[in-house]
Amino acid sequence: MAIDENTSTIEGTSNVGNNTISAFHVHPSDSPGMMLFPTQFNGARYLSWRRGVMRALSVKNKLGFIDGICVKLSTNSSQIRQWQMCDDMVTSWIFNSLTKEISDSVEYVTDSVELWKELEDRYDQTNGENLYQIQK
Repeated sequence: MAIDENTSTIEGTSNVGNNTISAFHVHPSDSPGMMLFPTQFNGARYLSWRRGVMRALSVKNKLGFIDGICVKLSTNSSQIRQWQMCDDMVTSWIFNSLTKEISDSVEYVTDSVELWKELEDRYDQTNGENLYQIQK
């Protein structure tokens, strides 16, 4: 991700989290306990749930965390903590949008892009609802 375009620097210190157009910006009203979508995903109607979650993440400028555009920064990056905080926030939002049964089955993912890919692999199929019923 080319984050330099959206960062501001004050005396050599990156201020990317305070830039409201940056993907690293966290609004004061954002919290890990928020619900992105009014209905928790239970294995049925995946495409509808997916569309709602993607729309909510787009509004919050966090879509890049699940589509791979906002890739994990190297551990020696000065912005790794900001990236990690935002990725953890997105991961929490997605977990809150899942039923307990589904969230328990994906709880060991390492980041939001891996979580999203796991959900896509399981449910983004023409017979995803049937597959869910078989697994259940």
